[in-house]
Amino acid sequence: MIVFADTSGLFAFLVRDDFMHGRARTIFQSFAKSDTRLLTSSYVLVETTALLQRRVGIDAVHEFNFTLLPLLDVVWVDEYWHERAVNRLITSGQKKLSVVDCLSFIIMESRDIRTAFSFDTHFEKNGFLLAR
Repeated sequence: MIVFADTSGLFAFLVRDDFMHGRARTIFQSFAKSDTRLLTSSYVLVETTALLQRRVGIDAVHEFNFTLLPLLDVVWVDEYWHERAVNRLITSGQKKLSVVDCLSFIIMESRDIRTAFSFDTHFEKNGFLLAR
Protein backbone atom coordinates (compact mmCIF):
# COMPACT_ATOMS: atom_id res chain seq x y z
CA MET A 1 0.00 0.00 0.00
CA ILE A 2 1.14 3.56 -0.70
CA VAL A 3 0.12 6.53 1.46
CA PHE A 4 0.81 10.18 0.68
CA ALA A 5 2.83 11.92 3.42
CA ASP A 6 1.78 15.52 4.09
CA THR A 7 3.56 18.20 6.09
CA SER A 8 1.10 18.00 8.99
CA GLY A 9 1.71 14.27 9.45
CA LEU A 10 5.48 14.50 9.09
CA PHE A 11 5.73 17.50 11.43
CA ALA A 12 3.56 15.87 14.09
CA PHE A 13 5.62 12.68 13.90
CA LEU A 14 8.92 14.53 14.30
CA VAL A 15 7.95 17.07 16.98
CA ARG A 16 7.36 15.45 20.35
CA ASP A 17 5.47 18.40 21.82
CA ASP A 18 3.10 18.70 18.86
CA PHE A 19 -0.45 17.99 20.02
CA MET A 20 -0.83 15.25 17.36
CA HIS A 21 2.55 13.60 18.00
CA GLY A 22 1.15 10.55 19.80
CA ARG A 23 -1.38 9.91 17.07
CA ALA A 24 1.21 10.46 14.33
CA ARG A 25 3.62 8.05 16.01
CA THR A 26 0.94 5.35 16.30
CA ILE A 27 -0.02 5.77 12.64
CA PHE A 28 3.62 5.71 11.54
CA GLN A 29 4.25 2.52 13.51
CA SER A 30 1.26 0.90 11.78
CA PHE A 31 2.83 1.82 8.43
CA ALA A 32 6.02 0.01 9.40
CA LYS A 33 4.12 -3.11 10.52
CA SER A 34 2.04 -3.24 7.32
CA ASP A 35 4.96 -2.48 4.98
CA THR A 36 3.22 0.69 3.80
CA ARG A 37 5.28 2.94 1.53
CA LEU A 38 5.12 6.71 1.96
CA LEU A 39 5.14 9.01 -1.06
CA THR A 40 5.47 12.78 -0.90
CA SER A 41 6.43 15.73 -3.08
CA SER A 42 9.46 17.97 -3.07
CA TYR A 43 7.06 20.83 -2.20
CA VAL A 44 6.07 19.00 0.99
CA LEU A 45 9.76 18.57 1.78
CA VAL A 46 10.35 22.31 1.42
CA GLU A 47 7.24 23.15 3.47
CA THR A 48 8.16 20.69 6.22
CA THR A 49 11.77 21.87 6.36
CA ALA A 50 10.71 25.52 6.65
CA LEU A 51 8.19 24.72 9.37
CA LEU A 52 10.67 22.65 11.36
CA GLN A 53 13.39 25.30 11.06
CA ARG A 54 11.09 28.11 12.12
CA ARG A 55 9.26 26.35 14.96
CA VAL A 56 11.78 23.85 16.29
CA GLY A 57 15.27 24.60 14.99
CA ILE A 58 18.01 23.39 12.72
CA ASP A 59 18.51 20.11 14.62
CA ALA A 60 14.97 19.10 13.66
CA VAL A 61 15.78 19.85 10.02
CA HIS A 62 18.82 17.61 10.31
CA GLU A 63 16.78 14.79 11.86
CA PHE A 64 14.14 15.10 9.13
CA ASN A 65 16.66 15.05 6.28
CA PHE A 66 18.87 12.27 7.58
CA THR A 67 16.41 10.04 9.44
CA LEU A 68 12.95 10.33 7.91
CA LEU A 69 13.61 11.52 4.34
CA PRO A 70 15.41 8.29 3.31
CA LEU A 71 12.18 6.41 4.09
CA LEU A 72 10.10 8.50 1.66
CA ASP A 73 9.56 8.16 -2.06
CA VAL A 74 9.62 11.68 -3.51
CA VAL A 75 7.96 13.15 -6.58
CA TRP A 76 10.31 15.96 -7.61
CA VAL A 77 8.31 18.92 -8.90
CA ASP A 78 9.06 20.29 -12.33
CA GLU A 79 7.26 22.87 -14.48
CA TYR A 80 4.58 20.34 -15.48
CA TRP A 81 3.58 19.53 -11.87
CA HIS A 82 3.83 23.16 -10.76
CA GLU A 83 1.56 24.47 -13.52
CA ARG A 84 -1.06 21.81 -12.78
CA ALA A 85 -0.99 22.69 -9.07
CA VAL A 86 -1.31 26.43 -9.65
CA ASN A 87 -4.17 25.88 -12.12
CA ARG A 88 -5.99 23.72 -9.58
CA LEU A 89 -5.49 26.33 -6.89
CA ILE A 90 -6.83 29.13 -9.07
CA THR A 91 -9.76 27.01 -10.26
CA SER A 92 -10.65 26.09 -6.68
CA GLY A 93 -11.07 29.73 -5.69
CA GLN A 94 -10.27 28.76 -2.10
CA LYS A 95 -8.24 31.25 -0.12
CA LYS A 96 -7.14 28.75 2.56
CA LEU A 97 -6.06 26.00 0.17
CA SER A 98 -2.35 25.99 -0.67
CA VAL A 99 -0.52 25.21 -3.89
CA VAL A 100 1.25 22.45 -1.93
CA ASP A 101 -2.12 20.89 -1.08
CA CYS A 102 -3.28 21.14 -4.69
CA LEU A 103 -0.11 19.46 -5.89
CA SER A 104 -0.58 16.72 -3.30
CA PHE A 105 -4.12 16.05 -4.55
CA ILE A 106 -2.96 15.91 -8.17
CA ILE A 107 -0.14 13.48 -7.34
CA MET A 108 -2.50 11.31 -5.31
CA GLU A 109 -5.03 11.23 -8.14
CA SER A 110 -2.39 10.45 -10.76
CA ARG A 111 -1.00 7.57 -8.64
CA ASP A 112 -4.43 6.34 -7.49
CA ILE A 113 -3.55 6.96 -3.83
CA ARG A 114 -6.62 7.32 -1.62
CA THR A 115 -5.04 7.85 1.83
CA ALA A 116 -2.90 10.62 3.28
CA PHE A 117 -0.73 10.69 6.39
CA SER A 118 -2.08 14.09 7.32
CA PHE A 119 -4.09 16.01 9.88
CA ASP A 120 -5.19 18.56 7.28
CA THR A 121 -8.95 18.40 6.64
CA HIS A 122 -8.46 19.71 3.10
CA PHE A 123 -7.61 16.14 2.11
CA GLU A 124 -10.99 14.84 3.32
CA LYS A 125 -12.80 17.79 1.74
CA ASN A 126 -11.20 16.79 -1.57
CA GLY A 127 -12.30 13.17 -1.37
CA PHE A 128 -9.30 11.49 0.25
CA LEU A 129 -9.03 9.45 3.43
CA LEU A 130 -6.80 10.33 6.38
CA ALA A 131 -4.69 7.53 7.84
CA ARG A 132 -6.08 6.50 11.19
